[in-house]
Amino acid sequence: MVDEGIHGDYDICRLIEYYRDIHGFMAGHLYRAIEILTQTLEKSRLRVLSFTGNLVATGLRGVLAQLVGSGLFDIVITTTGAVDHDIAKGSGGVYYKGFFESDDVDLYRKGYHRLGNIYIPLDSYGPVIEDFVRRLLDEAYSRGMQGRVGVSDLLNVSGSMINDNNSILRRAWEKGVQVFLPGWPDGAFGTTLFTELQTRSYNLTVDYMVDMKKLAEFFFTRKGESTALIIGGGISKHHTIWWAQFRGGYDYAVYITTAVEYDGSLSGAHPREAITWGKLKTGSKSVVVYADATLVLPIITAGVLNKCIK
Repeated sequence: MVDEGIHGDYDICRLIEYYRDIHGFMAGHLYRAIEILTQTLEKSRLRVLSFTGNLVATGLRGVLAQLVGSGLFDIVITTTGAVDHDIAKGSGGVYYKGFFESDDVDLYRKGYHRLGNIYIPLDSYGPVIEDFVRRLLDEAYSRGMQGRVGVSDLLNVSGSMINDNNSILRRAWEKGVQVFLPGWPDGAFGTTLFTELQTRSYNLTVDYMVDMKKLAEFFFTRKGESTALIIGGGISKHHTIWWAQFRGGYDYAVYITTAVEYDGSLSGAHPREAITWGKLKTGSKSVVVYADATLVLPIITAGVLNKCIK
């Protein structure tokens, strides 16, 4: 550990080395996260990226899309909110910078949703997503999709319909990365799918068992080491580590979270707890970065893509 100040000529890799030298308290964990991902993603046979929907409402959406398009991940497991925000932004929805301390009654009267310090006009969200889903069903049906289909199948078609390089779904479609939504009805995308399929005469049924079979194929048939980058908690985190127990657990895992473990929540649970469930191997390498992902994920992404740590 070396004490020195910041110099004006630091590039991203030198900055990451500086975090290594700072070491305490989360700086060393940030460095370790980059080290694990750099050393394991390219050699792993199964690479899973998991994140929560709130992050997609921020400008971090482009970084997540970059990770998906990097070729370093095979699977994305996320929430319906992530798809909602990706579709809304990719379809021309406008999101504004705001404040946590806003007058929410005033925002409501003016026609805005508030997500933290992000303002979302009502007409940039629900109506945009609902219109997209209607067009998606038309497109899927025109491509011959009938019977029972997985949500991942519809998301693949969705990616082909979004003309935005910062779209997560677009980059997933381009790279052949499968996107899974275990809680698919929990958002505008899923609810609109449900309502439209109840009222329109398509021979089409959304069946998550189709996606379960795909996940089983990924987790059961891909022999060799596995790596997971898990950003946030909730259902996307749980689904990501749940499946791993059936292959003996992950070899490597990086968690980015703001949740604590002392309330017994899955969101705050450490990798060491996952070992007791068989979701991480006893000899696995892992690290938890306690931080807001909007602060650290750009640094981690830059460090991994630039191979700052050999």
